[in-house]
Amino acid sequence: MEMQMNFVRKLPTPKEIKEQFPLTDEVKLLKEKRDEEIQRIFEGKENKLLLVIGPCSADNEDAVLDYMHRLRNVSEKVSDKIFIIPRVYTNKPRTTGMGYKGMLHSPDPEGKEDMLDGLIAIRHLHTRVVEETGFTCAEEMLYPGNHRYLSDLLSYVAVGARSVENQEHRLTASGIGIPAGMKNPTGGDISVMMNSIIAAQNAHTFIYRGWEVNTPGNPYAHAIMRGYVDKFGRNHANYHYEDLINVVHAYEKHDDLVNPSIVVDCNHSNSGKQYLEQIRIAKDVMHSCHVSEDIKKAVKGLMIESYIEDGAQKIGEGVYGKSITDPCLGWEKTEKLILELADLVE
Repeated sequence: MEMQMNFVRKLPTPKEIKEQFPLTDEVKLLKEKRDEEIQRIFEGKENKLLLVIGPCSADNEDAVLDYMHRLRNVSEKVSDKIFIIPRVYTNKPRTTGMGYKGMLHSPDPEGKEDMLDGLIAIRHLHTRVVEETGFTCAEEMLYPGNHRYLSDLLSYVAVGARSVENQEHRLTASGIGIPAGMKNPTGGDISVMMNSIIAAQNAHTFIYRGWEVNTPGNPYAHAIMRGYVDKFGRNHANYHYEDLINVVHAYEKHDDLVNPSIVVDCNHSNSGKQYLEQIRIAKDVMHSCHVSEDIKKAVKGLMIESYIEDGAQKIGEGVYGKSITDPCLGWEKTEKLILELADLVE
């Protein structure tokens, strides 16, 4: 029996999309400078806290841009202590495969799926963010083959908990030229995460978008601690002092790894998706950095899910700036937290 797939249309290649929607020289230079500073932070040459922060999903262009302008204003107040990389996540993993999969699939969350419109919409959104605010952003690398559609705009990618054991994600992360955060898997096995970092930091030859490619290895591949779920479906945190020390020791066992770094995801299973807990968790991590020089050296940043309005809503409710996926911290609480975190950076 033949494959049961309906081939709708051939999509443009990343090269064609980039040629159709090119970037200015100013944007290219801005990304280069931001990438260099982020690399210095991972190398321990600069003592700023990376903050990967923004909506759970970038679902509405106007609201996302509104949020980014607010973030730009507060970032200027803390720029000596905190380096902000906004989350503009336009493709969303779904535990069951069902539901809203992000702007890439559905530029209009209430409309039908359209992948061509989605590709154009996500490039347009990322371009607007950098042109209007100077931010180059973070995405989840959910589909490795799609990375090149945005590769000239992004400064950070995360490989999710469900993808981190996948060979294609690991090998692609080895050649993207920007930091790749490898999340611990949903079951919490730290060795799986460490194996993914080893894979991403090493050179590989493989098939990518129909080409034989080789990569140099990514020295900025690192750990993201996001909590985990046990066999009974219960959430467990892994941001505590003991958990962070455990990862520090895991890095020590692999002296071939460079820039041993940790980013703590303050939401997901670390908070049990109780979004207000992100405030306490972020401060708890900063406290661990204060009491352990090893943790302070390893922890390079935090991930926080935040939007304009507190919480989440169902698609179609129409509340401006409120998440339609996981609950997020509202803007007032976000701004207050960023200012408080700046005071905790030593």
